[in-house]
Amino acid sequence: MATPVATFCDDAELAALSAMFKGNATAARAFCQKLAIVGSDGHLPLGDRISGIEEGVNTFFLTINGALVFIMHAGFAMLCAGAIRSKNTMNILLQTILDAAVSAICWYLVGYGLAWGDFNSGNPFISEAGYAMKDWSMITTPSGAKGRWSDWFFQWAFAATATTIPAGAVAERFNFNAYLAYTIFISAWVYPVIVHWVWSPKGWLSAFNQTNPLFGSGMIDFAGSGVVHMTGGLAGLMGCILVGPRLGRFDSNGQPVDMPGHSATLVVLGTCLLWFGWYGFNPGSTINVVALTGTGSSNFFLTSGRAAVTTTLAGASGVLTALITTFVRHKAWDLISVCNGALVGFVSITSGAAVVEPWAAIIAGIIGSLLFDFTCWLWLKLRIDDPLSASPMHGICGIWGVLFAGLFATPEYVGQAYLNGKYGGFYGGGGNLFACQIIGVLVIGAWVMTLTGALFMALKFFKILRISPEEEQAGLDVSKHGGSAYNCKCCGHSDSVCSCCLHMTCSCAEDAVGVVPECGDAGSCMQLSCGQ
Repeated sequence: MATPVATFCDDAELAALSAMFKGNATAARAFCQKLAIVGSDGHLPLGDRISGIEEGVNTFFLTINGALVFIMHAGFAMLCAGAIRSKNTMNILLQTILDAAVSAICWYLVGYGLAWGDFNSGNPFISEAGYAMKDWSMITTPSGAKGRWSDWFFQWAFAATATTIPAGAVAERFNFNAYLAYTIFISAWVYPVIVHWVWSPKGWLSAFNQTNPLFGSGMIDFAGSGVVHMTGGLAGLMGCILVGPRLGRFDSNGQPVDMPGHSATLVVLGTCLLWFGWYGFNPGSTINVVALTGTGSSNFFLTSGRAAVTTTLAGASGVLTALITTFVRHKAWDLISVCNGALVGFVSITSGAAVVEPWAAIIAGIIGSLLFDFTCWLWLKLRIDDPLSASPMHGICGIWGVLFAGLFATPEYVGQAYLNGKYGGFYGGGGNLFACQIIGVLVIGAWVMTLTGALFMALKFFKILRISPEEEQAGLDVSKHGGSAYNCKCCGHSDSVCSCCLHMTCSCAEDAVGVVPECGDAGSCMQLSCGQ
């Protein structure tokens, strides 16, 4: 049993407690006695006990938020599966699982070392320690602790997110080997370098850089509209351009042909899981939630709580904007559009979640949703085929999110979340921060598009970027993965042709021109080109 000791507090601690008790030293000593314990190591100072509590709370905070970010992989998996044709479901699900596994190994071997290393060392371009977690107990992690394991876990969850975004953009026609190549390349090199530039206190773009911040400010990207979403979205855009559109996506006149996904249910499930995970992504990016000083702790929990509020409002405004604009165009309340609206709202606020007012978050979601719609229209005009609209959502709206923070960041909130960051242009910040945001967008865009473009061009040169037309027609599940995601038959054909037979019976027959009917809501048949 622990026993009280009279000499628990040192003089400084006793003086501080006496002040708390309005000068009553007797009460302060009694309080010390209640806190005191004797263990196998003897006397434990009050500061050590509080430090242990701080470490435990912050470790739990990082671990639970890292798990929330990882839940987003389930969201990506469901969203991608529902938004593509059923004959490619197994392929996209396998890619999502491998994104997590491959990025974990790459992050362990080189990614973390390039991005963070020791928090107090490194050069403006990359870090210089922490490869394969060497000498981990001696390394200062991003949370400021020595060898905190949960830091590695939390930062890996972000790396895995950036890595998985391009999969939706190049879905249904990308060679599996090419997919593995870009997964390794992004998680081991492209993404970690950007992390160091923007988030490390040694990075040349970083608002945490106290030695020589760019324009006296540095770039504010609180949770990664630029670092994570721009990286994944622009990599996906380069893949879309170089791999080309899916067979049949555009007719002979260059007009787009609809290729709807096979399950709105999975799309909604994926959207809700992503929404849930974003509460680890943005609020969790304070890294810590408790500090030894009261002022530091208040900065952490105020910033984290505000990020949760702004995230919610940006997503909600994105949903309502998408609902209204789609109805104006098509006179229908479109489910898939509102799911996209929520996600573009979240991407748009991710950079500024901690530093803007709630009303500004609503503006971020509204403009993000409108920008997304315009970009999707433009991509089709340019014959860029992005099955999940991942490049407009993450790439273009990620750019908007970074610029938005440069305009709407408030002096008070920047002071809580950053050490020396300037505030937004609309608050009289002088343009320093907005100039950093523009430079950040240009540099990240150039870095990602140049490197991933070179990789995809090399893969295309060696004819390993895209699957054959025959494999694409049959579907990747059958041609590459040995079967279908759905074990059922419809009209004598596998579910890769008629997915709705999971729920009802279809007795129609194939007609003379090789067109296979698809089940309707009441068992009626709609014509669907075979293999589409």
